[in-house]
Amino acid sequence: MTVMTPAPIDQEDEEMLVPNPDLVEGPQPLEAQIEMGITTDNQQVEDPQISRFTWRMENFSRLNTKKLYSDIFVAGSYKWRILIFPKGNNVDHLSMYLDVADSTNLPYGWSRYAQFSLAVVNQIHNKYSARKDTQHQFTARESDWGFTSFMPLGELYDPGRGYLLNDTCIIEAEVAVRRVVDYWTYDSKKETGFVGLKNQGATCYMNSLLQTLYHIPYFRKAVYHMPTTENDVPSASIPLALQSLFYKLQYSDSSIATKELTKSFGWDTHDSFMQHDVQELNRVLCEKLEDKMKGTVVEGTIQQLFEGHHMNYIECINVDYKSTRKESFYDLQLDVKGCRDVYASFDKYVEVERLEGDNKYQSEPYGLQDAKKGVLFIDFPPVLQLQLKRFEYDFMRDIMVKINDRYEFPLQLDLDRENGKYLSPEANRSIRNLYTLHSVLVHSGGVHGGHYYAFIRPTLSDHWFKFDDERVTKEDMKRALEEQYGGEEELPQTNPGFNNTPFKFTKYSNAYMLVYIRESDKEKIICNVDEKDIAEHLRVRLTREQEEKEIKKKEKTEAHLYTIIKVARDEDLVEQIGRDIYFDLVDHDKVKSFRMQKQMPFNLFKPFSLNSSSKFPTCWSFNRFCHGGDTTEISFLVPITHQNEFGISIKGRMTTKPP
Repeated sequence: MTVMTPAPIDQEDEEMLVPNPDLVEGPQPLEAQIEMGITTDNQQVEDPQISRFTWRMENFSRLNTKKLYSDIFVAGSYKWRILIFPKGNNVDHLSMYLDVADSTNLPYGWSRYAQFSLAVVNQIHNKYSARKDTQHQFTARESDWGFTSFMPLGELYDPGRGYLLNDTCIIEAEVAVRRVVDYWTYDSKKETGFVGLKNQGATCYMNSLLQTLYHIPYFRKAVYHMPTTENDVPSASIPLALQSLFYKLQYSDSSIATKELTKSFGWDTHDSFMQHDVQELNRVLCEKLEDKMKGTVVEGTIQQLFEGHHMNYIECINVDYKSTRKESFYDLQLDVKGCRDVYASFDKYVEVERLEGDNKYQSEPYGLQDAKKGVLFIDFPPVLQLQLKRFEYDFMRDIMVKINDRYEFPLQLDLDRENGKYLSPEANRSIRNLYTLHSVLVHSGGVHGGHYYAFIRPTLSDHWFKFDDERVTKEDMKRALEEQYGGEEELPQTNPGFNNTPFKFTKYSNAYMLVYIRESDKEKIICNVDEKDIAEHLRVRLTREQEEKEIKKKEKTEAHLYTIIKVARDEDLVEQIGRDIYFDLVDHDKVKSFRMQKQMPFNLFKPFSLNSSSKFPTCWSFNRFCHGGDTTEISFLVPITHQNEFGISIKGRMTTKPP
């Protein structure tokens, strides 16, 4: 009998905060940076109540103090106050901060996380009020946070601007305090109802796209209805691999591995560590699914969801001749550079080009002619995918560059605007092309690499969620939209004694792909998907896989309690001695193995190891003893007459009690 250390159970494939210069007496406020360039270890997870506070200051222009605190107010059961520098904190701007009012009396190690906005009310036109918002985790070292350059003093004190009326200034604060949960104990399913996808190395771009497609329920239902069989292998079948992945996303309690899917793509480990293009992956995946759906009950689903058509035309100006060509698209590439928002990009997309002079159009019947060239849309799809051209080739520098310019996109997109300026004469004007934003895919980084994640609102409600690989968190609308516009933000100079003129920094996290759903098709696309839509063999297969996974998980957690015992019986000796073995009793790789608890007595082990056709040998023979480090391996034969007295206890070594 040989006692061995068991093999390990296979595991499943598994902006910088800037302090304000110390220029005045007392604790100094910290400057807020609206976009964080790094991810903290903690994350807000619940929807807090927003507390509002209004501070009215009379005779504001005659204030003769460096800084001024408001009365204390309560938000989230905590005490707060507003701190302002009426003449600026060594800058020519009003400086304003949110301060923890009782920070000196709080226990050691305290912290609280808050999202807040500060505003100077315009008392003539409220819509022109100056407002800024940010978020911060307040601690003893950083007990105040806000904006050194909130607004220019020239604007604030200009009586015609409306910020001072009868020399009264009104400041408002809105504060939402969130509970903070440690990163390592965070449970996405428990906190949001959704689970994430594991990153294989550089597959974050794929994870964000898959989450977006999964949360289009009509698409998910079509994938479930693709014909697959119980004999199919997920790693060799894209439909089955995608069905399996979607099923696990819907019913699992923890993050999901994507190796089966990438293997079905024909990818190896190297591909998983290479970052590909989201648009390219989206097109290839849709083309493969479209091909697999042919001849099935879901044939044409990809076209029904994502396919639109536009018309390329060239129209002669001086003669009656027009050439047109209809083309289909699954997504649209929109220019970012030189465009302030999505509408400006569409304007540029349908912009008319003049063909004249040396660039005249060669028409077949009329020869060279002055002409107009352009594109108009015949129809838009129910699910509109917009690829933002954040990357382009710089011919001057001969390199690819990322465009981080500010680029705005609306919550609702009206493509019938200005009397249908984007539509061709053949377009069906009875279809209302009003779209609502479903998801925002974000790229954070530069042209040579970065990270992808997605903001999605699965039911098109006001609830947004951030899907960042394995982690899913609740987010507000501002974070999903405005903070993904890109562009620049201002930070103050932080070196004391130097010019404190604010300087700008580029935001490298910005929207890369937008998904809109047409309002008139919303009920059809955001449909209910349940187990009735899933094939029986798929449910059985995945239920079995889940049970096996639970067993492996249990074995892994209990592995330290067990050891492997190999038993050589009479028939093993007869079978091997003189045939397969010459210098030992048996070949240990060819005898029966038992996984047993280390503390089990031998008399309890015997029934597991014996059956009606085999028995232990009747002689006593020590065959092998070797000791190395903390591991001991012993081979021996046990006398059958003394098996009730023999005990085994293994804790790094074996101890025996002879007869």
